[in-house]
Amino acid sequence: MSALSSITRQQDVAGSSQQESARLEQARNTAVSFEGVTIGELLQPMFDTINTDDNMFSGGAAEEQFRSLQVLEMGKQIANSGGIGIADSVYRQILAMQEQAQSS
Repeated sequence: MSALSSITRQQDVAGSSQQESARLEQARNTAVSFEGVTIGELLQPMFDTINTDDNMFSGGAAEEQFRSLQVLEMGKQIANSGGIGIADSVYRQILAMQEQAQSS
């Protein structure tokens, strides 16, 4: 094997490992994002039942209007801080589905 073909082969291996790493990172980010949205949806009913009318810091109509965005962001922060374990299961499922699609 010539030195040129050896270098080309090393570059191909490095490129494919970078692609694999990027694919895994994207799958992980997708799983964490899904967990964030799910946690936000689980928190929403709790915040819907809070009465803030008699609170000194009540935001009134503006608070009600943007509450869903606040709850979604809370869900994202919880997921980014370790979450409740949904992302791990979703990540494994994404990888399994990708492997199945590649083998077909």
